[in-house]
Amino acid sequence: MANLRVPIKDSRDRSYDIVFSRDLKSVAADLCQKYSGRQLFIITDDSVGRLYAPAFVKFIKSSGEYVSIIRVPVGEASKSRKVRDNVEDRLFALNAERSCVIVALGGGVVGDLAGFVAATYHRGVSYVQVPTTLLAQVDSSIGGKIAINHTSGKNLLGSFYQPEQVYILPKFLTTLPEREFRNGMAEVIKYAAILDKRLFTSLERNVRKILLRDRTTLLPIIRRCCELKKEIVVKDERESDLRRVLNYGHTIGHAVETLSHYRTAHGEAVAIGMIAEGQIAVALALLSQHDLIRLRQVVKSYGLPSEIPARMPLNRIFDETIHDKKANKGIVYFTLLKTIGTSIVGYPLKPKAALKAFKKGATR
Repeated sequence: MANLRVPIKDSRDRSYDIVFSRDLKSVAADLCQKYSGRQLFIITDDSVGRLYAPAFVKFIKSSGEYVSIIRVPVGEASKSRKVRDNVEDRLFALNAERSCVIVALGGGVVGDLAGFVAATYHRGVSYVQVPTTLLAQVDSSIGGKIAINHTSGKNLLGSFYQPEQVYILPKFLTTLPEREFRNGMAEVIKYAAILDKRLFTSLERNVRKILLRDRTTLLPIIRRCCELKKEIVVKDERESDLRRVLNYGHTIGHAVETLSHYRTAHGEAVAIGMIAEGQIAVALALLSQHDLIRLRQVVKSYGLPSEIPARMPLNRIFDETIHDKKANKGIVYFTLLKTIGTSIVGYPLKPKAALKAFKKGATR
């Protein structure tokens, strides 16, 4: 019998805005206008919830809209199937309808978890991102990559599901713990290293102002990272090719995170991964030693680690990279630097070859 073809094409416009807002009151007003008459469910963690959720809820309720808070524990452990189940159970208990809107109020963990729930609850409901960390503002809240972790590795369960709006509030950074701010700077450094030489130079020249969170210095940097992320996502939403450039530092970084049982924070692991993958690039004659030195100096100037922890056996780190989502048939596909501001995507290496190159790059 002849085959039957199902000709489905995605004709929906899934465009959205990255909105730079003054405060939560203006975000609440915008949400209430955009989603009038629809249930709003704020997913947040215990720490951010204490700081910002009460005022946010008050602003929303003052407009007469329905809003409820679902809190999860702080930390990477919340990106799990158990916590996802708990959130979904809570939504069902609150009679959340298919027309509801999930609001992710928090850092990357909350954003990933909330997005994952939104993508699957009632086969997909609306969600918006209100990132409260530098890392989430410049990277994870934009682009629709949502995931939870598995015991085999980080972000192995997930999909692509775009938010309907992203609200960037630089004001959140005033209450961000120092370690979290520096974690976010790792992603900023990543963007500069792979895509923007001028941004990298700015990071070299303005260390003190940035670490003091000088608004006039920091705001253009955040905006530039958002622009770079937007440009990549528009060209390659589902990470089929170009978007993999954003994984620079993450292949080895995720291995470090996993083996540390997530005691090494994401930004710290990415910083370690950028230098390790830089050493591989030097060994392969892709990157100059001079540019690797510049990269290492910038990473260290922002108080980020640049070495794989001594307690972690190198062979285990590189063996772990085989669990990377981009690995295939025993080959790991790395993003590697060519110069500051340019990179190569999908460089194929087996873990043992990558380890050999890493060691060679460290001795040159």
